Amino acid sequence: MGIKLGDIVGRKSYGCDVIFKVFDIAENREQGKTVLLKGVNVRLLADSPETDLVLISEEDADKDKEVFARKMREVSKNIASRKKRGRLGRQEDNVFKRPGRVLHLDGDGEYLKLCLKEYENMDIEAFGYELKEEEQSKHIKKLLKEIKPDILVVTGHDGLLKDSKDLADVNSYRNSNSFIQSVKEARMLQSSLDDLVIIAGACQSYYEAILEAGANFASSPDRILIHALDPVKACGKVAFTPIDKIVSSEEISQITISGIDGIGGLQTRGKYRDGAPKPRYKYKQGGEGNAN
Repeated sequence: MGIKLGDIVGRKSYGCDVIFKVFDIAENREQGKTVLLKGVNVRLLADSPETDLVLISEEDADKDKEVFARKMREVSKNIASRKKRGRLGRQEDNVFKRPGRVLHLDGDGEYLKLCLKEYENMDIEAFGYELKEEEQSKHIKKLLKEIKPDILVVTGHDGLLKDSKDLADVNSYRNSNSFIQSVKEARMLQSSLDDLVIIAGACQSYYEAILEAGANFASSPDRILIHALDPVKACGKVAFTPIDKIVSSEEISQITISGIDGIGGLQTRGKYRDGAPKPRYKYKQGGEGNAN
């Protein structure tokens, strides 16, 4: 029985180290079928001959997912512990919180839903759009003008092309050039790294070129795989760091699964503000308000 769209597979030649979903199949008379793959838990694109693929059972796929979920719970537990220590002695009864607003562009609809749920869990106002990596730069200015975010996340899938030898050549990467162009478009509209924080890239992306284009943080310094939620975790750190504090790459590494080898960048001012006193009325567009 052949491989078909939507199958969960692993590559035999790589020891099934990454679990993929089949999203396209290309036919070639001479070479046979080439199967296009995207990572289930990591932001990686790859292709493979059908003969190198093996179906992954639902049980094994769940085990792989649980490994990442466990790592994410450990990271979240550490973050919660540090936040708790930081709140000791503070009077918060009459304080309201305003983290940075986020615009998130994602080349993968399934990952976008996952990311938006995570923003919701963190109580961050986020606007998400599913756009293919090569289409993101065409829409980015319009969306920035509409949403007016504090933080822009540009992500999806990426990966080094097979037999790539020159990592300084943007053509060695599947989608890095798209991320670079999106960052450049955004910086044409807002050049300040403090006014608009940009987090860009995916698995094995061209880290140096994305930073040079104007990103604050980018993947992947060591060309490693990054987890689907790593850009969101990095974003959350910036969103909840006070505006008078600086976020470092080392701090980002503490709250992502991939760590400093997966996402790095520049010192960046936080986007979080405290306010007081707490509002007594909920604002409604048009000037109406309801008492709590």
